[in-house]
Amino acid sequence: MIQEYQIRILPEQAASEESISRFLVTDKGINPKDITHVRVLKRSIDARQRTIYVNLKVRVYLNEQPEDEEFIRTEYQNVEGHTEAIVVGAGPGGLFAALRLIELGIRPIVVERGKDVHTRRKDIAKISREHLVNPESNYSFGEGGAGAFSDGKLYTRSKKRGNVDKILNVFCQHGASTSILIDAHPHIGTDKLPRVIEAMRNTIIRCGGEVHFQTKMTDILIEGEKVKGIRYECSDESSHLQKNGEIHASAIILATGHSARDVYRWLHANNIEIEAKDLGNIFLLPNIPS
Repeated sequence: MIQEYQIRILPEQAASEESISRFLVTDKGINPKDITHVRVLKRSIDARQRTIYVNLKVRVYLNEQPEDEEFIRTEYQNVEGHTEAIVVGAGPGGLFAALRLIELGIRPIVVERGKDVHTRRKDIAKISREHLVNPESNYSFGEGGAGAFSDGKLYTRSKKRGNVDKILNVFCQHGASTSILIDAHPHIGTDKLPRVIEAMRNTIIRCGGEVHFQTKMTDILIEGEKVKGIRYECSDESSHLQKNGEIHASAIILATGHSARDVYRWLHANNIEIEAKDLGNIFLLPNIPS
């Protein structure tokens, strides 16, 4: 049997599964021998009064074991040889767009003007230590985007934008603690987030997609009213891409973030309509496969 309860307890009582179980035995009259597992579903802290309480929603398994993982796993298919779409930017918007494309059976080609999440640490360190700013690798540009080194907090300003559970589950699937599914204010942590971002990139590559760093989009190729691809400059010596070249695809997702002003200048100069979106300034250019 499975039972769910909303309980309000002291922090020390919420510290472990054992202490939560002891509270349930006393408060709900459950036989301690029947409790096989307690799973916390939601957790928030009420610190408005002198005495601090923890509000929990718990699922109690009585005489049976949990049959599923703590997070919902997304299945990503192999998309080698499938229809391709270019994703410009490897911040949160770009990474999640690439993963979503894979779910839809589309092969993503991700280009990021900055460096990978681990290498860009060195450039960020130089900003504070030597006052040197690499214009293409800094707090704004690079894998993981502007939030990669701002302590890993996850939040949304409005619940009207839809259910965020899918996003949190994808983070967990790639190594984030399952506590982010529970806490009212989820927090991955700066020490853990780079590994999670790298795991997301590895999923994209494992499924047949491409991810290119130090590869800056300089032009969008358009014939008539149809997108044909992008023109780029690549400074990554380890990349198989040419230093200057073109990547062709019939769809482009611009997930460039608010700091890529050169992209917005190009769009404005070429009379391409710009509309602000809720998620990471993502723009869909014509011909995105349905």
